[in-house]
Amino acid sequence: MVLRVALGSWALFWTLAASAQTALPGAVDGQPLPTLAPMLARVTPAVVNIAVVARAPMEGNPLLRDPFFRRFFGVPDQPQQGQLSAGSGVIVDAARGLVVTNHHVVKDAQEIVVGTKDRRVFKAQLVGSDPGTDIALLRIPAEGLTAVPFADSDRVNVGDFVVAIGNPFGIGQTVTSGIVSAVGRAGLSMDGYEEFIQTDASINPGNSGGALVNLRGELVGINSAIFGPGANIGIGFAVPINMARAVVDQILRFGEVRRGRLGVTTQDVTPAVAKQLGLTVTEGAVVQKVEPGSTAEEAGLRPRDVVVATNGRPVRSSGELRNRIGLTPVGEEVDMTVLRDGRSLRVRARIGEPFQVTALAGEAVPQLAGARVADLAPGMPLYGQVEAVVVASVDASSSAFRNGLRAGDLIYGVNRVRVRTVKDFFEALRAAEPPLRIALLRGDNRITLIIR
Repeated sequence: MVLRVALGSWALFWTLAASAQTALPGAVDGQPLPTLAPMLARVTPAVVNIAVVARAPMEGNPLLRDPFFRRFFGVPDQPQQGQLSAGSGVIVDAARGLVVTNHHVVKDAQEIVVGTKDRRVFKAQLVGSDPGTDIALLRIPAEGLTAVPFADSDRVNVGDFVVAIGNPFGIGQTVTSGIVSAVGRAGLSMDGYEEFIQTDASINPGNSGGALVNLRGELVGINSAIFGPGANIGIGFAVPINMARAVVDQILRFGEVRRGRLGVTTQDVTPAVAKQLGLTVTEGAVVQKVEPGSTAEEAGLRPRDVVVATNGRPVRSSGELRNRIGLTPVGEEVDMTVLRDGRSLRVRARIGEPFQVTALAGEAVPQLAGARVADLAPGMPLYGQVEAVVVASVDASSSAFRNGLRAGDLIYGVNRVRVRTVKDFFEALRAAEPPLRIALLRGDNRITLIIR
């Protein structure tokens, strides 16, 4: 009886579906029904699948069902060496074979393989990677590639239609659609360089590194994260393409992102702050402190100044200002629009060098192989202003370097435990449960590195 009812229900469903389909007009007002197919035909060849052999063993992965990848990596029916994981990437320069993906997709990779839509497969070179923005750049030795044109992500608005393209769960290229739900999202992982575009287009595991495009087929962002228990719940995040391009430019120039500093401490403009300072604006970054001898002081910045734009681009928050400064190469100038005592001023400030600690020997850190740390000492930058441990050096071939630690970083916390001296730091490391969450200052920015 139950079976007959179920079959009857399915029969009714397909009858109604077929009836609705035959009733659907082929055109509206003489125009064909709208479709994204022509745009996707142009864009999807630029979105690639990425397979990574990492350094840790794991259980089966959807990619292992693909006999080609098993043969390529020499993996038997079940993986016995290394971790095979899946992700996505976007071709941004067809002539040079440049592919952008997420840092977390290729982190700790021993081998990276890129598969294009036309079923070609290439071993990729990791050009560089930036944990702070979760962006990495690969190069593949390929011809006849297709790249995605760039949008201006500063012009993205809530409500814009977008399409996410990637390789969810390693099952193959998939397209989902939605709208921009929010812009400028930050505070998700406390990395200090976040300015996510939020979307309700489905982004699932494996979509990481894929493309978020507008209806013109222009690249708006790089899919980076989902918010929830591991599968899409209607909240996904993408790194704005303007930020990703700034990271790629530095990686191509230097092999890494070289973040400088101005030497200011800032806070958001809030209604309370606006009332206190007599401001007519509701967005921006208020200068709280200017470090003596810094490039900010040289440029004439003062406490209570409100930065509302850099290089003609509006600044909505303190975090947005940190992002702009952190992605501007050392030595370049930033043209800032500043409100001071009700007047609008133009201030040109040079991006200064990060902390230099090359003279320090430091103590080796067993839990962070390749890194050496020391106490802040008289004559060093920020001595007497902050209490932290300075990273004296990091071996470029070490796991500490691959996890994002850099010489000059000021470590002030481990797994939410405040550290002020090297002794505090080692005690916190001994008591910490993995993964390690290292809270640090780098230039003007606060970053949290998660080390597993």
